[in-house]
Parts: sequence; C-alpha cells; structure tokens
Amino acid sequence: MTYCVGMRLNAGLVFLADSRTNAGVDQVGTFRKLSVFENPGDRMMVLMTAGNLSISQAIRQVISSYVSPEGATIWNAPDMFAATRIVGEAVRTIHKQESGKLAEFGVDFNVSMIFGGQIAGERCRLFYVYSAGNFIESHDENPYFQIGEAKYGKPIIDRVVTPHTSLDDAAKCALISMDSTLRSNISVGLPLDLLVYEDGALAVTRFVRIDEKNQYFSQIRNIWGEQLKSVFEGIDAPVWNAAPDATENVLSTAAASNRPVRIALPAGMVAAAPTAQVQSLAQGPASTAQH
Repeated sequence: MTYCVGMRLNAGLVFLADSRTNAGVDQVGTFRKLSVFENPGDRMMVLMTAGNLSISQAIRQVISSYVSPEGATIWNAPDMFAATRIVGEAVRTIHKQESGKLAEFGVDFNVSMIFGGQIAGERCRLFYVYSAGNFIESHDENPYFQIGEAKYGKPIIDRVVTPHTSLDDAAKCALISMDSTLRSNISVGLPLDLLVYEDGALAVTRFVRIDEKNQYFSQIRNIWGEQLKSVFEGIDAPVWNAAPDATENVLSTAAASNRPVRIALPAGMVAAAPTAQVQSLAQGPASTAQH
C-alpha cells in the first residue's frame, strides 16, 4: 500500500510520499511514488501515485511521452488544468489496454493520483485524479489531498493546515501525519520523499529523501509521541454520577437517565444480588462527586 499527501498553500505546495509496496507479507519492496516533471523557468509539476504499481508506472510512462492529435503534451500544456487532462487521458489509455487482461486474473484496475504544480502565468494548483481518469481540484475549503492509507494521518492535517499555513509548518504537519500512519499501518514505510515548492519558483526549491537515520524526522517522532502523552496525562479523569450542580470534568450526572440497553434474562433465571460497589453507584454521587 502507500500513503501520499499533497498540500496547496498560499506560499506554495508540499508533497510527501512513502515508498513501500507489498503484495503480501513476504513480498515487500521499495519503489518511489513521487515523480517530477520540470522545465525550470517554465513549469514544475509533481505526480504521486497509489494503487497497483504496474498500472501507475505504465501511466507515468505514457504521461511523459503523450502527444495529443493537436500536438499537446505535458511539456507544452498552457495551464495545470490542461496538464491534468493529459494525466487523465493517460489513465484512460492504460485502462483501455490493461483492464480487461487484469480482470481475467481477478485484478482490479486500481490507481489514484495527486498531481500538482505551477506553469508560468498562473498560480499553484493541485488535483486528485481517479482511476477513471476524471479529477477534482483543491480549493481553499480543502487545501490538501491524500491517497492510499489516508485515515491515520488525516486528523492532524484537519486541525492544522489552512491556505495561510507556512510551507515549513505544512511540511512539519505532513511529516507528523506520515509518522501517525507509519505507526499504525505496516503497509506504509520508509524512505520518504518530501518536496516543498515555493510559489513562483518554477523549479524544485526544496527536496529531501528521508530514511530512518534522518535527524529531524527522528526528532519529530520522539517529540510528537512525548507531547501527546504529556497532553493526555494533563487532562483530568472524568467524574461519573456527579452532583447536579457540578461543572468540572462532568461525564455523567446522577440526575440524568443514563441506562444501557439491557437484554432480559432467560425465563427461569434468577438475577444475582448486586455487589456492594454496584449498590454504592446506584445510590448516588455522595462519594464520587468530590474532586
């Protein structure tokens, strides 16, 4: 599997991709999923892929050599929308060639892509391309896209990233998002490709290949884990069956009707006598509400 995230900010773009692929627990490999299409001074575009590796590699090859009947290519597209249409056409080309053969072997045509960048004369743009070749564009209401194992790293991005976020803060957030995913899913793995693009540069401005020895990423992993634990321990425990006038850490009150759905005992079964602890809880908050 994989995890990739792309962010579109006022200051530029951030792209982060892992490099693990697997076809079972004993067939794990490393393949880079972030590719750059760059003509310095004219355009800088980034493609990240998730899904079937053979499909995504074939699509990438078609994109680089595609020429439409009108002579349009990824290298002369007038804007990012036109360039993304070429990416979508490449997806449909490979689908037409391969989907039927793959289906004979029970393999789905499974691919998703994040494509973004800047062409001279327009702003930075970011797109999500589906396996049908259609796509959507990122706007201020949703300044990022994820593909692959997205769920583990989504909460931190939702809480932090806006179009006004700086490139360094966005890169830091992307790395924390990746760390959460690495921790929770073994199908995502190092090394990572991180590319940070400054608006108007029309060339790659910052790029790093991150492995397990990278000092900053190791620091983030340690500090983030420690700070999460510290914040967790700093939150007070909940108060159960609190007095009606209690206002702090109240999870439940004695006045509220908090009852689970209980299944009736079978006919003929005698209910056991409640324990002293259960009797105490049922009598009210006299001892538990004082905190």
